[in-house]
Amino acid sequence: MAATRRKNRSVQVPLFLVILVPLATLLLGLWTLALAYDRNPLPFPDRDYQVFSASSAEALVAIEDVMQSLGQRPRFRADSPNVQRTIFASGTIINQPDPRMFELLGPHGAALGFVVDDPDATARQVAQQLQHRGFQAASIHDAEPGLPIAFVRTDALSDSVLVFRKHMLRMGAKPDAWTPRVSPER
Repeated sequence: MAATRRKNRSVQVPLFLVILVPLATLLLGLWTLALAYDRNPLPFPDRDYQVFSASSAEALVAIEDVMQSLGQRPRFRADSPNVQRTIFASGTIINQPDPRMFELLGPHGAALGFVVDDPDATARQVAQQLQHRGFQAASIHDAEPGLPIAFVRTDALSDSVLVFRKHMLRMGAKPDAWTPRVSPER
């Protein structure tokens, strides 16, 4: 009989793959877990959102407390000279605009928010689209000076507006981490 020899063959895997594949798998698992618990550390995805206006600074603090007691986690404070706002992990924004915003936008308690490449052009286009459908609509571009945000005031929504902004990575400085607000004295 012919002698058969077994040749031991070994597969060599480059060391960088031995390290990289488990590390990438671990990071993907952690990110998936963070998404599942609504704690995404990355600015992706940047979704459309809803905005609700509090009637006063005291009301803003009270609504923040209510939302937290119901399991909503505040993520950022994105205050500007014209608006105090808290952005929750769910995408909901609670704000308290100064009176100048109400002068420009009319009385509004809520807004539908959209992430777009060009807020000004989109606001103009949406206003025209609503006008062609027979609604009153006006695009407003300087309600929050210095921020790439545009609004559409329309009678297609009751006491609400449409708001368009750039992706959060193109908004400018990163918003501050959320810190509890102190209720102003009455």
